[in-house]
Amino acid sequence: MSTNGYRSGVPEDWFVDPVRLGVPGVRQPVVDDGNPLSWQTDSLCAQTDPEAFFPEKGGSTRDAKKICASCDVRAQCLEYALSNDERFGIWGGLSERERRKLRKRAV
Repeated sequence: MSTNGYRSGVPEDWFVDPVRLGVPGVRQPVVDDGNPLSWQTDSLCAQTDPEAFFPEKGGSTRDAKKICASCDVRAQCLEYALSNDERFGIWGGLSERERRKLRKRAV
């Protein structure tokens, strides 16, 4: 019981460090563990509805691109998609068509 007679019901040791838990979007110290996909733990898309990133043909990509615009690992995501020839979905803020155009310009 606290000094004012009120008991909140929250234990004194309630806080758990989110970095220790590995919560997506929370930066952890950069450690080269050899996992080329470790950037995914910090991706905002991992915390949202995956269907937004794989819209039906002709569907809107606006919501996914808005999320990508503020993502800390957008560059790594796009690099992954380009190097692995991802043909579906929004990766690094670009649609399949936009990635195709980017590849053609790079050649």
